[in-house]
Amino acid sequence: MKAILIANPKGGSGKTTLSTNIAGYLASHGRRVAILDMDRQKSATQWLANRPLKLPGIELMHAGNEKNAPVDWLVIDSPAGLHGKNLEHALKLVHKVIVPIAPSAFDIQASRDFLEVLHHEKMVRKGNIFVGVVGMRMDPRTRAALTLEQFLKGLDLPILAYLREAQIYVNAAFEGKTLFDLPPSLAHRELEQWVYLLDWLERIE
Repeated sequence: MKAILIANPKGGSGKTTLSTNIAGYLASHGRRVAILDMDRQKSATQWLANRPLKLPGIELMHAGNEKNAPVDWLVIDSPAGLHGKNLEHALKLVHKVIVPIAPSAFDIQASRDFLEVLHHEKMVRKGNIFVGVVGMRMDPRTRAALTLEQFLKGLDLPILAYLREAQIYVNAAFEGKTLFDLPPSLAHRELEQWVYLLDWLERIE
């Protein structure tokens, strides 16, 4: 099983949006996928409850439950404030980490310590875990994007995507859907922004 952690200790960074859409992409390509919803608000759990049965299935994994169905991919939607022993435990489960960052100076600064912690983790330094960053609700031509790029230069972490703010994410989520469940003609512009991220996700290092 391959596992990916979506993490940022700051709330409101877009973790659940990223988690559900990654799970939706993998499911749409025939993978057996599960989401482990560690967030107290259980937004991903509610999203799964609203997901139409006719769409590619995504399982809800329960921590410590031996009855979980075997899957090809596990997507972990982590809680705000993930740190210390909880972060160490989560990292032991995964081979890739994606850190979503919202477009404000406060969010970028708040993510600094977390990214530096990840950067210095032994499993990251040895190349056993790969870390990437996604600019959420962020246009690459903005000052927020420039600030993020300058900050990441010293950490040698790739920016996997800039996902612009778009109502299509909100509308799809209300229906238990993702971009990858919609007709391509409706989500063409947004899907283009995911190309590098998905290539990185699928890459066997």
